[in-house]
Amino acid sequence: MLHGRRIALLEARMTEEAASLVRQLGGIPYGVPAMREVVHPEQVDSFIAALSSGRLSVVVFLTGVGVTALLREATRFGWLEATLSALRLTTIACRGPKPLAVLAHHNVPVHVAAAEPYTTRELLAALAAIDLNQRTVALVHYGEPNRALAAALAARGARLEELSLYEWKMPDDVEPLNLLVTELIAGRVDAIAFTNEIQCRHLFRVAAERGLSGPLADALNTDTIVAAIGPVCADALQALGITPDVIPARTTMGSMISALADYFELTEGEPE
Repeated sequence: MLHGRRIALLEARMTEEAASLVRQLGGIPYGVPAMREVVHPEQVDSFIAALSSGRLSVVVFLTGVGVTALLREATRFGWLEATLSALRLTTIACRGPKPLAVLAHHNVPVHVAAAEPYTTRELLAALAAIDLNQRTVALVHYGEPNRALAAALAARGARLEELSLYEWKMPDDVEPLNLLVTELIAGRVDAIAFTNEIQCRHLFRVAAERGLSGPLADALNTDTIVAAIGPVCADALQALGITPDVIPARTTMGSMISALADYFELTEGEPE
């Protein structure tokens, strides 16, 4: 249990869900969204045209947000049924369970699914069973281009078409992030939970603008317990000089918060 410890949460889309999990385990959630998602619908029409023409052999979805954005814009243009019909005739690959769940809700079969922990490595391993040479592959990126995945697909001979439906940006108001940096350095936060790599970079960007990158890194490596939802997030933290204390066995919000509570129980017990 978290026994009243203050847990910083940087999640933007699942803020209340994350806070609820912390409360259920006896902690005090401190929510500070570290990013916002800006949708770029202008790429949708050409993508749907290519999809409907049968020109795309494979479509790779990396996130549930990407699938949702595509279908939302297709609905707005009056193309939802045509888009779903075209997707059902295309080989679909998903990096993780979230895009798979959105597609399943619309009765779109998924032919290739990456195994846990749902990184680029697992996705490429799953795609190894498919001959991509000279086939047109649409890669639907997440909030920033996955250059490594694009290069790997191209190296396998794929004719790549890339789509960025949304972009990760800094929050409109960065003052809550500034305050979080101050609270972390002052030792007033017991733990911080990172659910993606962009949160790590945005937190340190705000600190760097105040000349506080060093003190923030020191605080995260000494006073504050750091949880990373998976290996990609952990790698981003390590690139910033931070060694995560908690990486759950499963890459879900619930698993991370539970693992954080277990860590406190095993290492510190109930605070005095």
